[in-house]
Amino acid sequence: MGLSEARSMSTQIQIGRHTVGRDSPNCFMIAEIGHNHGGDVEVCKQLFQAAKYAGVSAVKLQKRDNRALYTRQFYDSTYNSENAFGPTYGAHREALEFGESEYRDLKQFAESLDLIFFATAFDFPSIEFLERIDVPCYKIASGDLTHIPLLKAIAQTGKPLILSTGASTLDDVKRAHDAIMPLNQQLVILHCTAEYPSDHNDMNLSVIGTYQLEFPGAVIGLSDHDNGIAMALAAYVLGARVIEKHFTLNRAWKGTDHAFSLEPEGMRKLVRDVHRAGIAMGDGVKRMYEKEKPARVKMGKKIVAARDLPVGHVLEAGDIAYKSPGDGLPPYHDQELFGARLTRAVSEDESLTLDYVAR
Repeated sequence: MGLSEARSMSTQIQIGRHTVGRDSPNCFMIAEIGHNHGGDVEVCKQLFQAAKYAGVSAVKLQKRDNRALYTRQFYDSTYNSENAFGPTYGAHREALEFGESEYRDLKQFAESLDLIFFATAFDFPSIEFLERIDVPCYKIASGDLTHIPLLKAIAQTGKPLILSTGASTLDDVKRAHDAIMPLNQQLVILHCTAEYPSDHNDMNLSVIGTYQLEFPGAVIGLSDHDNGIAMALAAYVLGARVIEKHFTLNRAWKGTDHAFSLEPEGMRKLVRDVHRAGIAMGDGVKRMYEKEKPARVKMGKKIVAARDLPVGHVLEAGDIAYKSPGDGLPPYHDQELFGARLTRAVSEDESLTLDYVAR
């Protein structure tokens, strides 16, 4: 299957009121909140409001059952990072985690803003947790691309899956794809570089085209860790129809993700530019638009007399000139004039037409 054939397939996934598809100009834009809320529900709501202002489709959190996820040794290990919210790694993670009542409150608040609310599930208890909350879709982190048991468990919920593929090989992605698709064909595969922020030398956005060829039944997108907005726009033009971008209110806040996240104005510009690109891509049919016609006349050329010419004169190359505005006979008609006889006198700079000559 060629790339154009893969792009033309009508693969579509429904997430709430959003139709996400390969052949759609619309892009499902996700503000990845992660733990940029710092464990504060009110800050999280402020992030949702700012995300709404920016125009995104969805807001996303990360859900972990920390006791189930980490070994006891790792959970209890000392955590001396300047970004720590607790003295041990476990305490740090627990400080950033919301419980079920907070999740229900946040989901209701997001829906009041007409935002899709969902989360990344990092473990089996978190799937059960998010099922109770009834999220409309799931995100799977790059680190779980090889966790086939987790992928199958999420696929069996019957809800759309958005799968990140950072720090992996194509074989890893194929394995995950092949595990999910027999159970659930509502799959989005996000190209991703697991660097924070991503070095542009390592982003390899052409993988988006590779994924379109390799996985024709999936929608392709980008989980973008670049600290600007241009790469996501480039990904959209390459065919990405889901874009995830980390989001914060202040890039200077405490926390590992803030520095490469977008603030509200940056996210607004990204959403704006992707929306404009979707419109600007058009239908591929070359045409002249009514609004272009004044420029065509002003900047175009017409055929005029290079000097005063008498009736009966036989036109030669030196007798005509090409001048603006282009409101007369276009230059591509010049061969029809050469060797023809004028049926009337013309003045210098006067427009020549085929009605003025005879053979």
